[in-house]
Amino acid sequence: MGVCAYTYSSCGGCRSMVSLMSFTGHGITWIIGTLLCLTRSNTLAGQEVLVNLLLALIVDVLTVAGVQRLVKRRGPWEMMPSLLDCVAMDLYSFPAAHASRAAMVSKFLLSHLVLAVPLRILLVLWAVLVGMSRVLLGKHHLTDMVCGFALGLLHFSLMETVWLSSSTCQTIISIGTFSWSPFF
Repeated sequence: MGVCAYTYSSCGGCRSMVSLMSFTGHGITWIIGTLLCLTRSNTLAGQEVLVNLLLALIVDVLTVAGVQRLVKRRGPWEMMPSLLDCVAMDLYSFPAAHASRAAMVSKFLLSHLVLAVPLRILLVLWAVLVGMSRVLLGKHHLTDMVCGFALGLLHFSLMETVWLSSSTCQTIISIGTFSWSPFF
């Protein structure tokens, strides 16, 4: 299935575009982007959504990494893991972390942002394409991607259940910015 695994593969000409699509689902990208948005947000509602998204991303990264370490399923590895894969310790295949994250983020944004119908369709399409990009690059089996999507939707449901209130989010932000002073 890794038709974009190498530049000389059957769809090798699309490799750079498929790699870029894959990168948009990377955990480091989403965590840094969420932190950046959190520093720029000046509304309580925006900060509440961003803190909960950050928590959801952390739960997703840790859960997927834990399941991958337990299952230890190797991917098709039609190509060697990249430097970014090694740094992020993305060495196992099941479940697909990018697919899990894309499904969770997509569902999260659909639930907490007011988006026009075309944007909603694009967001769902983005999630599917991120998952498929990993299969096309030869990094995951198709079942890894499907289970990744299921795990991402489970993460979304979990985060909706343990949603942090605005006041809790403000406390977390104040601790994170060292402006919290419990002893003064």
